[in-house]
Amino acid sequence: MRTSRIHTTALAAAATAALALSLTACGSSDDNGAGKPRVSTVGKTTESSGKSAGTDAAGTADTAAGTAAKTGGQAAAGGGQAGPSRSASASVAKGSGAAVDAARSASVRQCDGTEMSYSVLHRFAKQRGEHLLITAVNADTKPCWVTSYPSVMLGNTVNVLGHSAKDAPGGAARITVKPGGKVYSAVSLFADGPRSHTSSSLSLALRDRTGDTGPGTDQEAFDAKGAPSKFTWSSADVTNWNTAKPYGF
Repeated sequence: MRTSRIHTTALAAAATAALALSLTACGSSDDNGAGKPRVSTVGKTTESSGKSAGTDAAGTADTAAGTAAKTGGQAAAGGGQAGPSRSASASVAKGSGAAVDAARSASVRQCDGTEMSYSVLHRFAKQRGEHLLITAVNADTKPCWVTSYPSVMLGNTVNVLGHSAKDAPGGAARITVKPGGKVYSAVSLFADGPRSHTSSSLSLALRDRTGDTGPGTDQEAFDAKGAPSKFTWSSADVTNWNTAKPYGF
């Protein structure tokens, strides 16, 4: 019996040991499952969520920056679109400048002849193209304007010469002569008629658009050397005032 109890105890102990081993084995399996670092889907989810949030934040920032840049560009474009207003202002300023110039031009008086200094040069004496070059210089301190052609009488004749048919049109225009400025006209001489005249003097005056003349002045014709020069004519005519010398050959 004692032996049986020992055997029974041994069997019981063995059974207990076996059960303990079995439990240990099961526990080890559970520990291994729990002890090993698990790949936490929650952590990953949180991390992914963080990354997603960061990305979304960055994307939102980028989108905001892009929107701001776009808005700035549109604002700049809007500023560019304000150009017509500036152009309009420039046009107004330009128009105002033109108005001022027109006003100044309108304020310039007509030359009456008293402010003019004249000289008469006899060119190509007894040759084809013979003429008297009239130069008028504004000796005043203010500008004035001339128009048409000068009223000219040659020698002691009383006939006022007519306008040259070969002259260029434009005699009705006003030519502003600044202080010290010059304008030119020419008396074309022709000695092919039955009656001729000879003289070295002439009388000239300015005329307005209506043909009325101002005070006349007596002038003497000179040659290129500065000596008085006689000229002969049977007919003659006059060219319009011009800023360039006529018969420039």
